[in-house]
Amino acid sequence: MAETKYIFVTGGVSSSLGKGIIAASLAKLLQARGFKTTIQKLDPYINVDPGTLNPYEHGECYVTEDGAETDLDLGHYERFLNVNTSQANNVTTGRIYQSVIEKERRGEFLGKTVQVVPHITNEIKERVQILGKNGDYDIVITEIGGTVGDIESLPYIEAVRQLKWELGDDNALVIHLTLVPYLSAAGELKTKPTQHSVKTLMESGIKADILVCRTEHELSDDIRRKLAIFCNVRQEAVIQSIDAPTIYDVPNMMLKEGLDTVTLKKLALPDDSTPNLDRWNQFLERHKNPKAEVHIGLIGKYVELQDSYKSILEAFIHAGAENEVSVNVEYIHSEFINENTIHNKISHLDGILVAPGFGERGIEGKIDAVRYARENDLPFLGICLGMQMAVIEFARNVLQLKGANSTEMDPQTKHPVIDLMEAQKTVTHKGGTMRLGAWDCELSEDSVIMKAYQQKDISERHRHRYEYNNKYKEQLEKAGLASTGINPETGLVEVVEIPEHPWFVGVQYHPEYKSTVANPHPLFVAFVKAAYEHMLKNKDAKLTQKQ
Repeated sequence: MAETKYIFVTGGVSSSLGKGIIAASLAKLLQARGFKTTIQKLDPYINVDPGTLNPYEHGECYVTEDGAETDLDLGHYERFLNVNTSQANNVTTGRIYQSVIEKERRGEFLGKTVQVVPHITNEIKERVQILGKNGDYDIVITEIGGTVGDIESLPYIEAVRQLKWELGDDNALVIHLTLVPYLSAAGELKTKPTQHSVKTLMESGIKADILVCRTEHELSDDIRRKLAIFCNVRQEAVIQSIDAPTIYDVPNMMLKEGLDTVTLKKLALPDDSTPNLDRWNQFLERHKNPKAEVHIGLIGKYVELQDSYKSILEAFIHAGAENEVSVNVEYIHSEFINENTIHNKISHLDGILVAPGFGERGIEGKIDAVRYARENDLPFLGICLGMQMAVIEFARNVLQLKGANSTEMDPQTKHPVIDLMEAQKTVTHKGGTMRLGAWDCELSEDSVIMKAYQQKDISERHRHRYEYNNKYKEQLEKAGLASTGINPETGLVEVVEIPEHPWFVGVQYHPEYKSTVANPHPLFVAFVKAAYEHMLKNKDAKLTQKQ
């Protein structure tokens, strides 16, 4: 294709309608037709990135290969498309204003008064087109965060209006995602919120080309006709997005509704192929028809909000389908784990994952959970802080190093088995200054981790400041905590495991970020398999006892 096409996805009526899933589903359909497609997210908040946001505020912070701390929607994009995203795929108002102000300070505007229009909108337009101008993509889908009418979104909506005019009718379109609520008292669906939302969009100079209507009930032809007339779109462009059992059903639902067909028509692109979703549907078949169920405890500090661990939960879905089992994740708040409660909370599980996190809160509960898994041969996976807790627990209870800790939790600890990296000790700005993005790791022969990956050299994404302290490496290894993954450049320990344990692995990196539908992460696949084998072993033991 000679010219990149642009699709903008806006939202109305309410937040949390699923713009990211609709964008990812459309991208999947277009990709399955052979178009090179990517997605980017424009976020209207003033933070430069989500890296400093509390998970309760914004869900997890997703990290890309190039070390960008981004919105969790980029995780959906990668999981659906199996294509890496980058810093260019996530833009915030904070980053836009930061860039414009830096240009003004350098004198790039030649003494002009810096204004929202044209300077801020020009910066937005430039960011939107970065991915389209590099020649790698036929279609760029841009999801605009927030809800139409929000004051924060106005510069983005204005930038879209300008771009749509500049690019021309066949090169850009707007998909507006809206809500069609069902009033049980009246027993009917209501279109008025959607009409008002589209009107608000039109007041900003943008006409929606396609309406995607979130609904709990089927849209009748009469409702579609009404929406088409009042919202100035063709009836074929009124797309129903009914509640789905799983987000992975949405591409097939959008295919049935013809979202990809009407999109191609409006962009004057050839509609002469059928999306190849064979691999996707094979995954769905395994996911929906498991042969067994395993129960895995997720030990974390932010369990009240599931989006805090979104990538982990999706990685379990991918790994479960690969093993043909259903993974039932039980959320266990680490603050409520202690010697008195731990048996009731963990003993019935087939495995535990101690999750990433920051700060002192809930740390002792995580350490107790690690100890239980180690002493009771329960399959264990520790990620980032979870791996560090495994090192601390082993140092305290096996090496008998009283008070062993991380200097993150106890700066005065006598045994800092986890310590701040030298390069981090002079850091004063918190945002974007951790060890971030893809780093290489060399795995030990005949280790559990290498059996999972089936290769010696791997690359995984990181997001942390504190590291395994190599001063304690010899002591820990002699006592039975093997270091089976090392960064070849720094010599830092990336993986620990206990060879005498059925399955006990801690990793400093975040494997969940790289798990996709097409490529379930091998570490999650191996962990779920270990949990399944543990479940079978326990079942056999109980049958033997009954006999």
